[in-house]
Amino acid sequence: MTISAKKSLGQNFLKDEKVLKNIADSIYTTDQDLILEIGPGTGALTKYLVQKPGMYLAYEIDERMKNYLSLYQDCIRYQDFLKCNISKELATYSYQNLYVMANIPYYITTPILEKIINYTNVSQMVLLVQKEVAQRFCAKTHTRNYGYFTVYLRHYFDMEILFEVSRNCFDPKPNVDSAVVKFMRKENIQTMDMTYFAFIKQCFANKRKTLYNNLKNYDWEKIVLILNRYGYTDKVRAEEVSPEVFEEIFWEIR
Repeated sequence: MTISAKKSLGQNFLKDEKVLKNIADSIYTTDQDLILEIGPGTGALTKYLVQKPGMYLAYEIDERMKNYLSLYQDCIRYQDFLKCNISKELATYSYQNLYVMANIPYYITTPILEKIINYTNVSQMVLLVQKEVAQRFCAKTHTRNYGYFTVYLRHYFDMEILFEVSRNCFDPKPNVDSAVVKFMRKENIQTMDMTYFAFIKQCFANKRKTLYNNLKNYDWEKIVLILNRYGYTDKVRAEEVSPEVFEEIFWEIR
């Protein structure tokens, strides 16, 4: 039985078994851990994940996949992950560490990550995303890929690109290559509300302008004191400032 990918759901099925196994092997679980897979599709990665120690849970929006996932039926929730009450669901499990695995379409990458950060206690994530998205996630300061979402994610995670995945490994073949990114949650982090996210977006509102021009509505005298303390001038642009300095500025002016 074959199934056609739905363009409206951003479906591109990963078919390379070596890549699938490498993704599964990128996490090390125990019997006390929970693996959450978002969008298992035809179960290509699922068959490797269920062999790992621990419990398994998945969310699949496409009910056409029921025949492919019949072996794991008790573990699959046929719902839109973005609309489900994930906190309530996770509360029914007793686990030590939560691992999130997903092949995420570009158009819902940001909302899925926001939901995971705000409504779960995830320990690690391994996500297959477009290559350019992966580069933005892991970008360093002074590079064109460094942006507000990089800063936001680095508050919560240490991130690394594990390996790239050719477009030829998918069916149907997308127009871009992909990459696998691993997220490892930092210890003793302070939870940030969405006002921090909004502040960071404002800092990068116009990347060609200086930070001063993007933050005219804030107390610039307080901001420049912090910038000077770290060796930045008042002409600095957002792409030059480290996540740690952004956080210090935010707490000072909020």
